[in-house]
Amino acid sequence: METPAWHDLPDELLLDRKISSLGLQLPGTPLEPLVQQLHAELSAKGLTFHPPCHVGDEWFVPVGIPAIFVPFFLVHERLRRLERTLMLEVEGESPEWFMRLIRHEAAHAYAYAYQLPRKQKWQRLFGKTSADDTPQFYRPRPYSHSYVVHLDDWYAQSHPDEDFAETFAVWLTPGLDWRTRYAGWKALQKLEYVDELMRSLAGRPPPYQPGYREKDFNCLNQKLKTYYARKRKQHEDTYPDFYDRDLRQLFAGPPEAGPALKASTWLRTRRRTLMDAVCEATNEKKYRVHKLLARLIDRCDALDLHLVPAQPAPDMPVAAYLTTLVMNYLFTGKFKRTK
Repeated sequence: METPAWHDLPDELLLDRKISSLGLQLPGTPLEPLVQQLHAELSAKGLTFHPPCHVGDEWFVPVGIPAIFVPFFLVHERLRRLERTLMLEVEGESPEWFMRLIRHEAAHAYAYAYQLPRKQKWQRLFGKTSADDTPQFYRPRPYSHSYVVHLDDWYAQSHPDEDFAETFAVWLTPGLDWRTRYAGWKALQKLEYVDELMRSLAGRPPPYQPGYREKDFNCLNQKLKTYYARKRKQHEDTYPDFYDRDLRQLFAGPPEAGPALKASTWLRTRRRTLMDAVCEATNEKKYRVHKLLARLIDRCDALDLHLVPAQPAPDMPVAAYLTTLVMNYLFTGKFKRTK
């Protein structure tokens, strides 16, 4: 593949380019074999409909349109580097992660192409769907056996459409013995239904394939700096003040402890380790946890907090505190103070 002219631009110049001007497409990129893998997995199940895939601003299937849009930043390594720099991670970066996401999106495409949510048994097992978007915040039950576990954050529990999509993705995953994995779970009934339903669709073309214009859905006619300003704003929540009492308990050293024991200095040196630990425990976006830590560091500076001399560094208490804040955020949409 020919190297595009913008490949070697520094970030500040690249950010001034419109995404639509970059000439991005899936054919000829490392993503093409992964899309072909999805189609092969569908064919292996006897399914003849291969959802068309396009470049978009995020992972999504437009409402009512059986087509998959893949984030533009996955198309080229230079854009992946930019995404990693600005958002700290690249959603779908590895082939395994990409396939988990595209199998999920393929389910939405199948739901629209075959009008599956209209079926009574679909509604009985997954619930009645609606025009409402998947909520940004919901209260999952982490130990529930009523839902499969595929993507992060117990996503199947967020909406009937997502419950179906997650179940379909598990059913489609090659080499996964879902009957054994979900034996004794109520979710197994949903998997058995998807297996039955997809067998009934084997060899059948979709009855619903509306015409559409790709450009009406790709949202790429904007500069990269505009895209990232909006994306960072979306993930940079407005935090409340960070409860001085909690921080004073975590960092209870006297001010005369000296600069080597400043809480803010310690947090800066441990930021990456703490962020990785909290993200692994909560599946939260790295950018959001990074911003949370930045605010905590600023507050520790303002309060002139220090570690306690001659005591072990508070890695575990601080990680637990951060995890509590993030989990409260995931369940309620707010960073709440611990009781």
